[in-house]
Amino acid sequence: MRLSILLLVLAALVAPSPAAAQAPPDEVSSTLRVINEVRAAHGVAPVSLDARLSLAARRHSRDMVARRYFGHVSPGGGQLRTRVARTGWTRRRPVWSLGEDLGWGTGTLATPEAIVTAWMNSPAHRRILLKREFRVIGIGVAGGTPFTPDGLTVTADFGSGMD
Repeated sequence: MRLSILLLVLAALVAPSPAAAQAPPDEVSSTLRVINEVRAAHGVAPVSLDARLSLAARRHSRDMVARRYFGHVSPGGGQLRTRVARTGWTRRRPVWSLGEDLGWGTGTLATPEAIVTAWMNSPAHRRILLKREFRVIGIGVAGGTPFTPDGLTVTADFGSGMD
């Protein structure tokens, strides 16, 4: 009985909050639109949304909110390549590369425009966002941030190596 109660309490602590469990579809499409507008403004071809990369990105955003960390490597050591491989995305691609941009914001900074602007103002994030070989993207948006229940956490997983 005590073990059951302990397991229920632990499950409640690590489960994503209801806000984190839902990825607002308009936030995903808005983020894709803003990314492609920025790419076009810099003479770079648009990226198209990929379901498997989106699954990896969505899971990562939710995990960061639920477990209250912010980083490309999870507390258990999971990395981008591992997260994407779990979706099967790399299986049919003999040659591929990946890149990842992460962001979170609250208030007026919790919009796709603000998050993409922050990426463009960071040389490392900008390089990934404007990399010509990236043709597909997965976008994961979770309600809340690793630090507060308000706002948004966004993961953008970029990939090359088309099917």
